[in-house]
Parts: sequence; C-alpha cells; structure tokens
Amino acid sequence: MEEIKVVYAFIQNSEGQVLMVENHEGHWSFPGGRVEKGETLAEAAVREAYEETKLIIKIGNIMAIDEVKFSERNHHAIFFTFEGKIISGNEEIKMPEEIFDIEWVDMDQVERRAPYLNGIHKVLSGNAPYFNQGIR
Repeated sequence: MEEIKVVYAFIQNSEGQVLMVENHEGHWSFPGGRVEKGETLAEAAVREAYEETKLIIKIGNIMAIDEVKFSERNHHAIFFTFEGKIISGNEEIKMPEEIFDIEWVDMDQVERRAPYLNGIHKVLSGNAPYFNQGIR
C-alpha cells in the first residue's frame, strides 16, 4: 500500500463555529488535502486551506492524528488535524471543480459531518505541539 499524508485545518470563528468544506466526492471535511513532495505538514495545511477557501492561516498544535487503510485505492492514509487561525482573507471557493460549498457550522453539525473523528469533543479536549525541526 502507498502511504499518503493528509492534513486538515480546524478553523473556528469568534462565535465558535467551525469552517467546513464540501468536496467533489460529496464529503464534508475541514479544509485540507494531500501533502505534496517536499512540503512539511504545516506548509501543506496552509496551502490547502488557501487553495480551498482563499484564507491565509497560521497553523497551531496538532489536534488529532488518525489513519485508515483504503483497500480499493491501495492507500494507507495518515490524517493530521491542526488548529488553524485566520490571519487574513474572507472565505471564498477558490477551486469550484474541487470544492462545492463552504460553511461555518456549529459543533453539533461538525459531529454529524465528521463522524470519522470519533467525537469532536474528544478532539477538542487534547492536543499536542507540532515542531518542525527542519533539515539536518
């Protein structure tokens, strides 16, 4: 199986709502996507958030790491969900061929749209710092 890394940005507004995107496969998720060759996890999360929402964000701690093996795709996917803070911009669909909709939703809606997290409140209750130690 090919190992792939996928990053997501968990972005909240001042009302506590969370930004979610509906992708071309009909699934709701946080802004994010596959890490490209040569990128750090944080760089990929910033790039993906901008590509999908036109928001410039700063990445914080890792909120969750989970993985799944997709036998039909022959992928072993490792998902990293980061805290994301908006630095500038207004949300807008930048790539309509990939993203169909963007919405700010409450936590109950996150729970319904993101069951793969096994409970958003568990994710919110703990996180781990992310350190990029660069090239050695």
